[in-house]
This record gives sequence, structure tokens and C-alpha cells, in this order.
Amino acid sequence: MCQLECFSDEYALQVLHTLYLVFQAPIKATCEDLSCKTGFPEDVHSAVVSRSVHGGQPLLNVRFRSCDGNKKIHFGSSEPEDFRVGEDGVVYAERSFQLSAEPTEFVVSAQDKETQQEWQMRVKLTPEPAFTGASEKDQRKIEEIIFPWQQYKHSSPLKRQKRDWVIPPINLPENSKGPFPQELVRIRSDRDKSLSLRYSVTGPGADQPPTGIFIINPISGQLSVTKPLDREQIASFHLRAHAVDVNGNQVENPIDIVINVIDMNDNRPEFLHQVWNGTVPEGSKPGTYVMTVTAIDADDPNAQNGMLRYRILSQAPSSPSPNMFTINNETGDIITVAAGLDREKVQQYTLIIQATDMEGNPTYGLSNTATAVIAVTDVNDNPPEFTAMTFYGEVPENRVDVIVANLTVTDKDQPHTPAWNAMYRMTGGDPTGRFTILTDPNSNDGLVTVVKPIDFETNRMFVLTVAAENQVPLAKGIQHPPQSTATVSITVIDVNESPYFVPNPKLVRQEEGLMAGSMLTTFTAQDPDRYMQQTSLRYSKLSDPANWLKIDPVNGQITTTAVLDRESIYVQNNMYNATFLASDNGIPPMSGTGTLQIYLLDINDNAPQVHPKEATTCETLQPNAINITAVDPDIDPNAGPFAFELPDTPASIKRNWTIVRISGDHAQLSLRIRFLEAGIYDVPIVITDSGNPHASSTSLLKVKVCQCDLNGDCTDVDRIVGAGLGTGAIIAILLCIIILLILVLMFVVWMKRRDKERQAKQLLIDPEDDVRDNILKYDEEGGGEEDQDYDLSQLQQPDTLEPDAIKPVGIRRLDERPIHAEPQYPVRSAAPHPGDIGDFINEGLKAADNDPTAPPYDSLLVFDYEGSGSTAGSLSSLNSSSSGGEQDYDYLNDWGPRFKKLADMYGGGDD
Repeated sequence: MCQLECFSDEYALQVLHTLYLVFQAPIKATCEDLSCKTGFPEDVHSAVVSRSVHGGQPLLNVRFRSCDGNKKIHFGSSEPEDFRVGEDGVVYAERSFQLSAEPTEFVVSAQDKETQQEWQMRVKLTPEPAFTGASEKDQRKIEEIIFPWQQYKHSSPLKRQKRDWVIPPINLPENSKGPFPQELVRIRSDRDKSLSLRYSVTGPGADQPPTGIFIINPISGQLSVTKPLDREQIASFHLRAHAVDVNGNQVENPIDIVINVIDMNDNRPEFLHQVWNGTVPEGSKPGTYVMTVTAIDADDPNAQNGMLRYRILSQAPSSPSPNMFTINNETGDIITVAAGLDREKVQQYTLIIQATDMEGNPTYGLSNTATAVIAVTDVNDNPPEFTAMTFYGEVPENRVDVIVANLTVTDKDQPHTPAWNAMYRMTGGDPTGRFTILTDPNSNDGLVTVVKPIDFETNRMFVLTVAAENQVPLAKGIQHPPQSTATVSITVIDVNESPYFVPNPKLVRQEEGLMAGSMLTTFTAQDPDRYMQQTSLRYSKLSDPANWLKIDPVNGQITTTAVLDRESIYVQNNMYNATFLASDNGIPPMSGTGTLQIYLLDINDNAPQVHPKEATTCETLQPNAINITAVDPDIDPNAGPFAFELPDTPASIKRNWTIVRISGDHAQLSLRIRFLEAGIYDVPIVITDSGNPHASSTSLLKVKVCQCDLNGDCTDVDRIVGAGLGTGAIIAILLCIIILLILVLMFVVWMKRRDKERQAKQLLIDPEDDVRDNILKYDEEGGGEEDQDYDLSQLQQPDTLEPDAIKPVGIRRLDERPIHAEPQYPVRSAAPHPGDIGDFINEGLKAADNDPTAPPYDSLLVFDYEGSGSTAGSLSSLNSSSSGGEQDYDYLNDWGPRFKKLADMYGGGDD
């Protein structure tokens, strides 16, 4: 069995031509069998392949001859990590790699699985030469790809068929300049001698998208490309060649043709970002990683066209060294190579990075650049330092939350970072914690603040020692001390302080009933200002709710001005509070207050009273018990238990009633007789408390006796209540009556007002039925009434007319046309005066009111302005009680020139 290899170089063409001649020569079966020798036909097999090899790519097909077709041959490779030989003898690449300029050699072995016999052949792979241009391309010969042929032995039942062979890929450079179509390879079958064949190709690039890139001559089998190829779009094309007869019958098995687009260096490297930003801490050691820049190349990454190399073109600034950074030429990692990064000197470096393909070849490679901006980040390598050794401040005594001194520091680190922010603490001079130091976030100053009041009489000056340090510790290796110290001298200023009472509040225990003018106590204050020359204090009363007290302004002696009463509304829980004021004469004057608390002891100065004051009971004996309670404003022991009894006089009290005490504060009143007539009875009750001496009083209990039902409820309460109507009930009834009268009066007033409005509206007629007797001239282009001299205010305000011109409200004409002759109305003069219109209308109105034959609605009319914005209706709304033919309008000629047009229209006869 034989196979054919296909290459794109001249050497491959020679091999194909030799094989073609061999296949065309007649071979006799007997000779073939006699000369058969199992093994490789040659010891060394040379092949030319593409320089770029992809994993899984078929490279060549080794030829092995087996005289016994039943042998099972296993192929192997001496370089299994790079090359693999299939059972069909096809050599595949195990991985992707680049062939070096020197030939690559390896051994292919074939072993019989039964006899373990082994044959070997050395394979030499040579990379194809670089594409040199159109001159060599035009001179190379067109290769032929011959379909595998079949040979039949007609004289023997033995039939042998050639094994299909794998066609090596056709390598075609991208961006070819033509001319097009460019011939690639000729496909033919050895049966074209006896048959008329037709060739075709199928697959992407031929009859599938993108179509029309590859075409084939159906007669000659010439395969051509029609336009330049772009590897970045399609790296390879997989076509299938077919051979059929004129009837469309397949005469050969289809063969696969792989066309690889050879990459050309037609794409520059492109950085993912034009500007790369990175950071590196100041003081970093050499070899510190900074950042990684990345560029991509659209060319084949496995070929030199897509292999990039990086380098740094420039560094700005160049201090302290022009080569502070380096870059890994393959990975793009930027690292430091020199020490001396100091943010306080150089805060940022700018690097120009270049990426070049062709493995960085400056002659043939394409390049591109990008910018790397490296910011030097701050570390705490500078401690804060005070700007002075001693700071001064002062504070008035008794003041808190005031800033007494500003502590300023300098720090060379980056502002507003933990390495710059200062923290202050006091290391001495303030044992009682009267000061604190806050940090101003903007200026980084230390603000010494008073948090506890300071007394000038106790402390006149403070000397504080303070320290400042950063929020984060100093970086390792820094020789500076971690903190800075300073002294703060604070002077306390004496101010006039307020006097204060001692004690405050002052408690005094006193029995109530102390008479007016009695001396109660002495309440004095002290002045804390021992170093100020001031006179004695003056006292005054600030608060005395019951006005019981007064204070001597000099010595503070308090006396009473009224009797002290524990039961007063101003006493709460036996305690009465009064406030007094003590003032000095300092600059400015100051004062202080003190509270005097008087605890009033109770005396038996109030007699008990009965509660409630009114009660109800039935007129029969059962049930008739009334529960009463004794109330005493005093407290123990001057209150209960109480004694209840009925007085001896009048005698009817004890005869009709009886009282029994049921507890210390409660008693029960009930009828002594079987029946008591219904009514209201005043029952006096004598109540005595337990004080020493006792206090008693006689209280009247108003008892309402009524008829009761079986449940003990009164049935004639209304009658009894009416007989004894209380003051509150009478007042409520009177209020109801007054409110009712006011409502009636308001209703009457509203009715009268509505009648007046109705009478006033009777002079006006509904605008829809209004008939205006005002005649206007419409052939003028002027402003209507604005151009006339008439005073129309009398027409628009009918209320200003004389009283005799107003028709009485009660006299109204019926809406019917009388049968009497029409009256004669007054005639105006030819030259009317502007004031004649009102008189004329009034006279006509009087005549119409006294004429029973006048048409309906011929009363006083309101003549509105008929110019721009006039509220008057259109003349089309005027209706006459009779037709124009029945009305005589000749009298319009007598009204003057203003009515001439109207006289011509209606009084001109038949014309």
C-alpha cells in the first residue's frame, strides 16, 4: 500500500512528480509480489513543514510496506512529547512550537505486534523558507493532488485497494498582492484518462460563507484563491475536493484539503490602556513589585510576529537615579531596581513603555508605546514637630469649653493621611484633668480646651507638658524620635463671681399659724471673690408665691408678713418654697439665688365637714340608709377617726333620723320612723375630729326623700328636683332661652333682608326678556358711547332717579296687550341737551305708568355701554310688541341729527 505526501515547497513538488510517474507506469502483479519487502522504503525521510507547528496538526505520512496484509503494525516516535504517529502512519504534532532554523530529527519505529519485529526510519523536518515575493511565487511549479486510485486484478480473486492518503496542509501567506486569481494546486484523478470528470470543492471559503474565496476549474481541477487572505479573520480553511463523471456519479472518494493562512507581521502591538497607573511606597527596597503593563498583538502569538518584548524608553524625573525602575521584557512586570524613593522629594514618576513584536527585533518588529504613571505613596517617615518649645494661653475662671491655646506642628508627610495626622496628649501639669487637647482636622493644630471650671482663688496658673505623635507609628529604620514635646503656660484670669447661699437650699421646720411679723430665720450668702475690694452683699426676695415672707437687705433676716397656713394651695407636701437673691457691687455686678424650704407642721385649725352635701333616700323605712364621709384638711393626728352625732335641736332631727358610725371616716344616716313624707330635708350632723384639742363642726346634709319602687329607686325624682331646683340648673335653663331668642331674631333679620333684596330686584327685568329703548348709532367706527356726550350714569344707576320716577312695588301690569288706542309719547327737541335724555325717559316712564294701554315690560330700563367690552346685549334681542308696519316712526325725525339714520330706516315711507 502506498500514500502520497503534499507540500508547498519545490522539494515537495519534485516528490509529487516522481510519484505521479511511478503511479502512471504499468505494474504487473507478479513483479510486485516477487519484489515485496516488508519495512520502510527508505532509511531517512526528509520533509519540509511550516515553521509554526500547532498541537494536533498532521505533518507528514510515513510509508510502510507490509507484504502480508494481515500483519498488525504499531507505530511509535522517539520524541513522544513532540510527535505522535497514528495507526495509519500519519505523524501529528503533540504540542505547538516553533521549528528552529536547523532541521529537527526524530525516529519513527514500526513494530509487529505478533512477532515483535521492529523497523525504524529517521525523519528530518526542515522549516519552509520565508516568503520572498512574487518573483519566486511565479516561478514555482503548481503541485498536483491525485485522488487515490484503485487497482483490480482481473486474473485473480485477490483485490487490493490503495489506502487513502492524508494531504499535508497548503500554506498560503496572508495579505498576498496577487495577481488574482492565484493558482494554488491542481487536483486530478488517474481515471481522467478513461472518463470525462468534473472537479469541485466544498466547505467554508468555497460554497459556504465566506463564499468565493477559493474556486476550482471543473475541467482541469486547478484550485485558485481569488483575493488576499487575513489570518486575523480566518486562520485556516478546510475544503473537500470531489471528482464526479458527467452524470454526476462519484468516481473518487472526496479528499480533505487544509489551507493554512501563514501569518505576516501586519499588526502592531496594542496596549490595553494608554495610561497605566501604579503605586509604590516610598523607601521601597530594590526588587519591589510595582505594576504590570500588558499589550496584545493580533498576529499569531505562537509565531515571532506575535511575540512581544517590553522595555522602558524614558523615566521622568530622572532623580535620584535615571533607572529607578526596570521591566520584565516578556511579562511586562515593573519593579524597582534602585533605592532612594522619597515622596517628599519626588511624588510621581512617568515611564514611557515600548512593546515590540518579532521578539523585540528593532529592525523587523513593529512597536507601540504607552505611559506608566507611578505614584510614590507616603509612609510615616517624618514625625510631627512643634513649631515652638513653649506656648502661652489664658482663661477666665469658671469658664469651660473654651480654647486657651493653639499648638502648631509641622509634618513633611502627605497631609490628611494617618502619617500626617497628629495626636496630642498631656504628659504632666494637669493632675485633676481640667484640660484636654483636640486636633483640628484641617490645620492639624492642637486645641487646648478647658473641660472643668478653674477657680482663680485656688489656681492662678498651669504649666502643662504635651506630646505630639502621628496616628500610625514611624516606619522601620527611621532615626527620628517618634514624638515631639512642648510646654504650655496657661494663666487664670480673676473675674467677679456670683455670691452663693450656704446652705442652699435651707430647710426650716415651723408650725403653721405663725403670726405675721414673726422672725423666721436668717438666710445669708458668701462672696467667693476674696481678692476683690467689694462692699457687703444685698439681699432681696425673688419668689414668694403666697407673699408670706420678707428679708432684711443687709443681714438676711427673714420675717413673716402673713399667717403661715399648711392647707394653702401654695404648700405642696407640707413644704413651702421661697427664693431669695444676693447681689454684690462688682464689675459687672453678680448675684446668686438661694431657696428657703419651710416645712410646715400641722395644727388642728380645721374642723371636719360632711361629704357629700346632698343625698337621696326613700320615704319608707326600708331601704333608707345614706352613707356619708367626714373630710378634714388637717392630717394625723388632727384628723380621723371622727365622731358623728345628731344635734338635740330641733327635736324632729333625732325623732326622724338616726346616725351610726361604720368606720373612722364614714357613717350611715337612716330614718328612725317608718314613713317620712317625700320632700327635701336639711339634716344637721355634728362631726368631731381626734385632734388635741378637738375641733368639731355642724354640717347640713340636704336629704331628698322620695317614693321608691321595689328596687329602691326613686319614682318622683323630677317632682322633687323641680321643687328644689338648684342655681346651676336655673342658669342652664336661662342660657338655653337666650340662645333660642337670638336664633329667632337672626332668622327675622335674614327674612327682612331677603324681602328688601327681592323688592330691589323687581325694578330689573330678566336680561333674556329685556327690551331696550336706547337707540345707538352703529354706522360710526368710533368707540360707541365713549365718543358721545351723553351722561349714561343715570341710565346705568336707576337707584339715583327721583322717587316719583320709581313705580311702587305693589303695582304691576299684566302681561297682555290692551285693546285701547296707543298713547302719544312726548317728543324731544331737534337739538337735545346732553342732560335731556334722563328727563325724557322719566317723562315717558310716568306716561307709561299712568297709561293702561301701554305694552307690557315698558318700564324703567338699564342702558349699558355698547362699545368695546359692553355688558349690553345685542340689538337683535330687541322685540317689539307690534310689527314694523303697524308702528309710526315719523317722530324720530324730531329727535335731532343723532337719530337721523334711524329715522331714515324706519320713518322714510315705503322706500
